[in-house]
Amino acid sequence: MTVLFKHLMSSKPTAIIIITKECLSNKKRIPVDSLVVSWKRDGRWLAGGRRLIISAPTPSDSGLYVCEALLSNSTAKPVEARAHITVMEPPSLTTQPKPEIFAELDRNVDIPCLATGVPQPRIEWYKDAVPLSKLANPRYKVTTASGLTVRRVQPGDGGTFQCIARNAAGETQAHTQLHVSSVAPTFASPPSDQTVTDGNTALFTCQTSGAPKPAITWRKGLQVLASGSVQVPRFTLVQSGGLQIQPVSFQDSGDYTCIASNSEGTINTTAALTVWSRTVISVPPTDQRVIKGTTAILDCNATHDPRVNISGGRVSVRQGSLTIGQTWSGDIGDYTCTVTSQAGNDSRSARLEVIELPHSPRSLTARLNDSDSRSVLLSWLRPFDGNSPLLYYVLELSENNSPWKVYLSEVDPAVTKVSVGGLTPARTYQFRLCAVNQVGRGQYSAETQRLMLREEAPSAPPKNIVASGRTNQSIMVQWQPPPEPQLNGVLRGYVLRYRLAGLPGDYQEKNISSPETNYCLLKDLIIWTQYQIQVAAYTGAGLGVYSSPVTEYTLQGVPTAPPQEVEVVAINSTTIRFTWNPPPQQFINGINQGYKLLVWPEQSPEDFTVVTITPDYPGSRHTGLVSGLKKFTWYFGSTLCFTTPGDGPRSPPTLLQTHEDTPGPVRHLSFTEILDTSLRVSWSEPEDKNGIITGYVLWWEVSDVESSREERSLSNSTLQYQVTGLTSTTVYTLQVAALTAAGRGVVTSSTISTGVPPELPGAPSNLVISNISPRTATLRFHPGPNGKTAISRWIVEAQVCDGKEDLWRVVYQKDNQPDADMLEIPNLTPFTQYRFRMRQVNVVGSSPMSAPSRIIQTLQAAPDTHPSDLTLLSATQTSLRLSWKPLPESEYHSSPDTVGYRLRVWRTNGQGEDRTEDVEGSGESNEATIEGLNPWTQYQLQIQAYNSIGAGPWSSTVAAHTAESVPSGSPVNVTAEAVSSTRILLTWSPVPQAQKNGVVLGYKVLYSRKDSEGPPRVQVAEGEGSTSLLLGVLEKYTVYVLQVLAYTRMGEGPPSSPILLRTKEDVPGPPVRMVFPEVRLSSVRVVWQPPTSPNGILLGYQISYRLDSRDLLRWTTVEVGSNARQFTVTGLSPEQTYVFRLIARTAVGWGELQEALVVTTERRERPQPPRKLSVPQDGVEARSLGLHWVTGSSGSSPLRYYSLQVKELPNGQWKTHTADIPHNVTTWIVDRLKPFTSYKFRMLATNDIGDSVLSKETEAVTTLQDGESSRIQKFLFEKCIQFICSCVRLFACFQRPSDNSTNGMLTGYRLYYRELLVNNSTFSEAEVQATKNNTTSFLKYCNFSTELKKFKRYQIVMTSYNIIGESPPSRPVEVSVGEAAPSVAPQSIRVSAVSPSILEVTWDTPPLETQNGLIQGYKIHYWERDKQNQTEKVKVIFVPDTRVHLINLTSYTPYLVTLTAFNTAGDGPPSEPRGARTLPSAPSQPSYLSFSEVTGVSVNVSWGAPLTPNGQLEGYRVSYQPTAPVQGVSKVVTVDVKGSWQRWLKVRDLVKGATYIVSVQALTVSYGPPIQANITAQSVQGSPGSPTDMSITKTSSALNIHWSEGDFGAAPVTGYVIEARPSDEGVWESFIRLLPPNSRSVSVPLERLRSGIGYEFRVIAVNRYGYGEPSTPSASLAALSERPFYEEWWFLLVMALVGLILILVLVFTLLLHGHSTKYKACGTGKHASTAEESVTLDNGGFTSLELNSRTLNTKNSFLKKNGTRSPPRPSPGGLHYSDEDICNNYNGAVLTESTTLTEKQTEVSESELTDSDYEDEQPKHSFVNHYMSDPTYYNSWKRQPKGLKGIGTSFGYEECATADTEPYYQTVPVHTHVNPNTNPPGSRTPVTGFSSFV
Repeated sequence: MTVLFKHLMSSKPTAIIIITKECLSNKKRIPVDSLVVSWKRDGRWLAGGRRLIISAPTPSDSGLYVCEALLSNSTAKPVEARAHITVMEPPSLTTQPKPEIFAELDRNVDIPCLATGVPQPRIEWYKDAVPLSKLANPRYKVTTASGLTVRRVQPGDGGTFQCIARNAAGETQAHTQLHVSSVAPTFASPPSDQTVTDGNTALFTCQTSGAPKPAITWRKGLQVLASGSVQVPRFTLVQSGGLQIQPVSFQDSGDYTCIASNSEGTINTTAALTVWSRTVISVPPTDQRVIKGTTAILDCNATHDPRVNISGGRVSVRQGSLTIGQTWSGDIGDYTCTVTSQAGNDSRSARLEVIELPHSPRSLTARLNDSDSRSVLLSWLRPFDGNSPLLYYVLELSENNSPWKVYLSEVDPAVTKVSVGGLTPARTYQFRLCAVNQVGRGQYSAETQRLMLREEAPSAPPKNIVASGRTNQSIMVQWQPPPEPQLNGVLRGYVLRYRLAGLPGDYQEKNISSPETNYCLLKDLIIWTQYQIQVAAYTGAGLGVYSSPVTEYTLQGVPTAPPQEVEVVAINSTTIRFTWNPPPQQFINGINQGYKLLVWPEQSPEDFTVVTITPDYPGSRHTGLVSGLKKFTWYFGSTLCFTTPGDGPRSPPTLLQTHEDTPGPVRHLSFTEILDTSLRVSWSEPEDKNGIITGYVLWWEVSDVESSREERSLSNSTLQYQVTGLTSTTVYTLQVAALTAAGRGVVTSSTISTGVPPELPGAPSNLVISNISPRTATLRFHPGPNGKTAISRWIVEAQVCDGKEDLWRVVYQKDNQPDADMLEIPNLTPFTQYRFRMRQVNVVGSSPMSAPSRIIQTLQAAPDTHPSDLTLLSATQTSLRLSWKPLPESEYHSSPDTVGYRLRVWRTNGQGEDRTEDVEGSGESNEATIEGLNPWTQYQLQIQAYNSIGAGPWSSTVAAHTAESVPSGSPVNVTAEAVSSTRILLTWSPVPQAQKNGVVLGYKVLYSRKDSEGPPRVQVAEGEGSTSLLLGVLEKYTVYVLQVLAYTRMGEGPPSSPILLRTKEDVPGPPVRMVFPEVRLSSVRVVWQPPTSPNGILLGYQISYRLDSRDLLRWTTVEVGSNARQFTVTGLSPEQTYVFRLIARTAVGWGELQEALVVTTERRERPQPPRKLSVPQDGVEARSLGLHWVTGSSGSSPLRYYSLQVKELPNGQWKTHTADIPHNVTTWIVDRLKPFTSYKFRMLATNDIGDSVLSKETEAVTTLQDGESSRIQKFLFEKCIQFICSCVRLFACFQRPSDNSTNGMLTGYRLYYRELLVNNSTFSEAEVQATKNNTTSFLKYCNFSTELKKFKRYQIVMTSYNIIGESPPSRPVEVSVGEAAPSVAPQSIRVSAVSPSILEVTWDTPPLETQNGLIQGYKIHYWERDKQNQTEKVKVIFVPDTRVHLINLTSYTPYLVTLTAFNTAGDGPPSEPRGARTLPSAPSQPSYLSFSEVTGVSVNVSWGAPLTPNGQLEGYRVSYQPTAPVQGVSKVVTVDVKGSWQRWLKVRDLVKGATYIVSVQALTVSYGPPIQANITAQSVQGSPGSPTDMSITKTSSALNIHWSEGDFGAAPVTGYVIEARPSDEGVWESFIRLLPPNSRSVSVPLERLRSGIGYEFRVIAVNRYGYGEPSTPSASLAALSERPFYEEWWFLLVMALVGLILILVLVFTLLLHGHSTKYKACGTGKHASTAEESVTLDNGGFTSLELNSRTLNTKNSFLKKNGTRSPPRPSPGGLHYSDEDICNNYNGAVLTESTTLTEKQTEVSESELTDSDYEDEQPKHSFVNHYMSDPTYYNSWKRQPKGLKGIGTSFGYEECATADTEPYYQTVPVHTHVNPNTNPPGSRTPVTGFSSFV
């Protein structure tokens, strides 16, 4: 059968015939149902059934088909029939030519034509319908692979070529048209960019087409590289036109151009050549030997061009290395590194060898060495070397279960035995050995059994022995134990021996039997003697070696013997000399610090003079002088030796007298019985006799005549003498002197005239002060009459002019200068005002006082005194509070503002630097605190005063001691050593002395596990000498954080830097959570977790198991690694019980085992939870309780463990408390509970299957109370004292413990106290019961009363307690008992203002019973209200003052004042604040001044409010004047603006181009300083020009204003302003503002203008620079409107008649009243009315209008107010204008509320007010408004006689409201007048007789 196919458009043939073959059997008797027919092809079954259908057959369906038939129930052989099917396919063109082909001459052309089909079709070619076979053209070549090729096309080859494909199934054909032409060159295959590697070949293609064939030329730049005639080496032109470069170098990189040309033209194209560096392996891999299991790294670094990417071959290259992890023997071999890249390939090889660790040595044994007690013999078997020769063995030992350490690091690999020496006696040792090869250290051998060496005496002495003298008869010795390796046994104690240093003799010994004691106090020693001390330790085997001797002195004592052979001699009248020998050296008892020479008068033993002498050489005789003694006086003299602790005994006192000396002057020289030839002279003994008076000498002579001199010697009893033989009326000089054995004393002289008795002298005069200095001044004067005798004394008195006193006091006296006319007055007080007066004295007496001099002030000087009574008020740990009595103001010597105080403080021991601190405040300060001091340190303090000139003297030194504190430093040299797996020995050195800050009571060691969250545990080492502590019961192989701190009675210091130390390794605990999750009949899988206490590094696990019923010793054991967590055991017997044991191992050995039973069965389930959970009450404690339960069903699988959950009531959540309770217990102690807290509990059980359900909860259980509650916080004491029955009451405040730390019901508090500075550590107790307040956790205040001593200092602590016990004490607090601070503030405080900067404060003292002592003064705190933090100041006033002036305050500012009284105990409570405001004063200048809307004639002036108004602002004053005269006139205009709200003014009367200076002042009680600025009246540069073409038209209802745009200036116009003015006025007002910038006209309704008044208008353009020039004014137009009815004549007539009738009625009424009332007429010119206005005639004959006390609120407008307003403008009633003219034609109007306005013959100022922003709205028309606004209806002002009341009234006009959409209409002033001859204030209408005001 043949099947035909028809070729469709699809390239895939589609069958249109279905092949059907039928196979029929010829066995008709066989039922069809039993006949089975099947089809096969090539032995493959295709289908069943009689008919085979092949749909859409394809050629692949061709072949042999077999039909096979058989009977389904027969064994007969099947029969078959065969048939062959062939499927044919018509031809189909797979490749066919294009419809047209264009060929170039001499080029080959391919015409493709390929076909497929079944059978394979034949292809025939035709040209122009002629078979090619007939043409026989050799250039036409047909190939079956491609089709037809026309070689070297010629013009005759053009035409139609046909391709026909035929086979038996059909045929198909295709054709093309070949066009041959001569064409310009084109690139068929242009060159492309090439990238090649250095040294390779580069090939550029350049295939072209064209007719004729184009010629090819290659260029690089301008160089021709290859063409038909040029050939450059390495550059080859290939036949196709391409360029070959071989080999390529880096220089060949660049652009290459291929040029093709023929007769039709030339073309070119360019390609780039990039040359890469060749990729090579720069670091090849090297042969390596690596350790098994480690990582092998083969380096393979390649060098390549950075522009290329490289990759490895077999192995990728990463960072130049090949890494092979977990190497093993299978990795041994050769490795090749291959690098491939675009720039070349490379490869290198290396060999890898793998080696491994050696095995562990076997059979290691140890035994004691009989010949050496400190060595052990070891032996072993050589191990496998791991394929690498052994290098050495490493031997490790463990001493006393300590961590393993290397003992022998390199044992010869050839030996198998070694002797281990140098071990420590009395210690146990284990050994292990490992081998080392090139790979490293192999596994350790099994440990040997533990051996113990014999104990010996310590081989080393104790270390760090320190001896220090404690007293003058005791030495404290401290040490540390010998190094632990050299103890050689268990330390039993110490032996300390000592003797005098440097002397032979036996040692005295002390046995310290406690090994923990490391100090000893040696007592009853010799004072200041050096001792030699040694210490040795001992064990059970005996005493060890003694330490090297240390020497130490006992402390110094005071000398016990005085200086020897003391001689005391007076060497002159004022000096005594001592000579002596030192005391015997053995009696000095220390270092001789020197000697003290003591001298005191015989009659005044308390008046000591002490001179200190430094010691000289001990063997020499010492000499010392004591000078400055009184002459001829008996003294006792003695000397002593002293050391640092104090003075020794004095030598026996020696009585001696200073030498005699010449006497002083005689006293009271006077004359009596003065006659012509004689007189009597009298005197008194000298005050300073200086010896025994032996007589007197008297001289006299005629003045200035020495030849007349006569002398008389008189006895010592003669005190007067009658001088005779004198000449009458002659002036004599008389002199008297006393005599002693030492000679003549000081002469006293005087003059006297004989015959003329002396008189009182006259007063000096003409006192002149000069040469004024701080302390002196020169007084020049004219002496008064001398009273006929010599002036013997000048006396100067001074008065201090401070306004406090007028007392005169004597400041200077000068004797024996009778002719003086100038005195130098000393000892004045600096910076003090003085005036002086003086008198002169002669023998008769004193003269009257002179007239006082002028007041002078001495210059400033530094203070010459220091503050007194420097006292320590209180001391804290780091500060001292001091008080002193301030200098009186008279001793400031400078301005009080410059006076202050300076404190100086330094440590008594000389350490550290001196500190000086200036005290904040003024000269009145009397307290200060010095901060930043060291605790528990003795300080010396001084104070001085200073001012701007310098500092005064320092005060005497005051000693003070800061309070004890916690140590500021930690112990040093802290070291720790792990003694065992559970003990650590911690050693340290004491806290440095400077950081102790008190008496160290002991040390606390803080230790905790690393990374633990809870607080560290604490162990205490009591005693300052404790320097070590052994911590025990620690966790094994655990890292601990260790710190040491010192503590005093005040608390704990900072801990030392943490030390991390791990306890030694030990055997581990049992593994936990051992379960069997998979159990089969013959296998189980055991799972576990590492031990809770691994106690070291786990090295592995051992699993052992056996049948529970078998031999107990028949265990099967398996060891697994340390990382294993499960193991499967197979080969078990089904339904049997097995015992499993699991044990972990560390380097120390195997640990505790974990054992469990398991049954090999598959019938298992979860367990039942525990039952009957209960908590017996007898097992309940404060922090733990006992829980009981009954075990539930195990679920056919043994229980493994229990888990416990706990819930804290009432609101806690269930939390897992313990998850590993052993399975074989039924009771458990639940710990870590809180005292006095309720809980509930529940449990669950766990077996191999999983967890049970939770058990039932227990009943609520409450733990018991506990006494260990937390300490009280924030415990403070106020220094309060009440003296009631000798009982001192302390008020304590504290914060009670938090609820969760009271551990029960808080019962109360206990107060413990002790007196300080007494060696008494016993606390008294005061107990206060307190009821717990469950709602309050804040401060509770309780009172504690007990018998304390006044003026003592106590330390107090508190505790809380419940029924169980007492809490730890609070931090101690120190309280001073003495005077208490005042408990009540000063009374009756009054604060009043004195001036703008002064407040006066007065008060009364607190009640006496509340003063609690002697009040020293008062502190006045004052500040500005609401600014306390920024402005608070303090002023201190001392008693008895109860009044003070607070000065330098801010004006008109409210202040608050509080007062506190203070005494030595502190400050009392402050009073309630009292306030007052200082008086107002002139304000500061306005904050700013600015100008806007500047035009040629006006400007808007704005200003800011004063920053400091200093009062209530009443208004402002604005003044302006031209900087230069304008037309010869310089006018000052002043405008007063009332009120503080308005801060702007429109000035309108400026002269264009003139510059004005504008000033503004603010007003309170007076005007403040002005702020000034200049402004020029001209448009700002850049503002617009004036609009042009200004015109105005009128319609029946409106005025239309038109204009054109002018020059817009330097910026666009932003709008326009319309100004207007009445035609009879000269003031332009803003009428409309601000019109949009595009406006060119505006309409004004006539109804908004005043009828009958003409107006002019002008336009001003505005831009961002300001107002421009105005346009030319328009013509004047009037607005006329229809007359209302009330302007008609008839209405006026009716109104007149009505008025007449009313007048008649009034007259009639008055007549009826006439009989009871007289009418009195007023005389002309004497009218008694209080008229507010009067009209008078001035000298010029013109009207002058004066308005007094009148408010003028003239409001001028064209129209009513609308919705758009101008900025606020001042009301005319709020402004005051005044002129200060230099000519008569330039002044302004006065507009004020309370100022007289006078209009004179002068020019009205153009300065006026703009519209008010608060005008009231008024109807558009009204009867009253008509008569008030229309000039035709003005009432006349009748000129009245003087004294008659005027009737004038001013009226205001208001704007009319319009819609917001209308333009803004600004007010234009229109003034109304009641009398046309008289102008209302501010009007511009001329007064009668004037042409104009303008």
